[in-house]
Amino acid sequence: MPPKVAVFGVLRFPPDRIPEVLTYLRVLVETTYKNDGCLAYDVAEDPFEPGLIRFSELWPDRASLNRHLKAPHIEPWRAAAKSCGLIERVFNSYDIVSEPISV
Repeated sequence: MPPKVAVFGVLRFPPDRIPEVLTYLRVLVETTYKNDGCLAYDVAEDPFEPGLIRFSELWPDRASLNRHLKAPHIEPWRAAAKSCGLIERVFNSYDIVSEPISV
């Protein structure tokens, strides 16, 4: 199934809190893959900006993304992020209107 929705986002934390954040983030990513129907859910700390975590997500449709945002594991993740000193949270979603290209 080709993705219909892409999400890109960033979270910023104090750099010294990243080891703690990663513990919670692992649970979020694993649970999302297991339960929420995402096609890709990639997360990485930016190598040039310590404390900045980048997200890229692909979803089969907007309904799947909306269910994910209301899933039971999201609120505990948000609370954990806040307790780890969350500084910034910016996410944007985009409808994919073209087919993937072959290179």
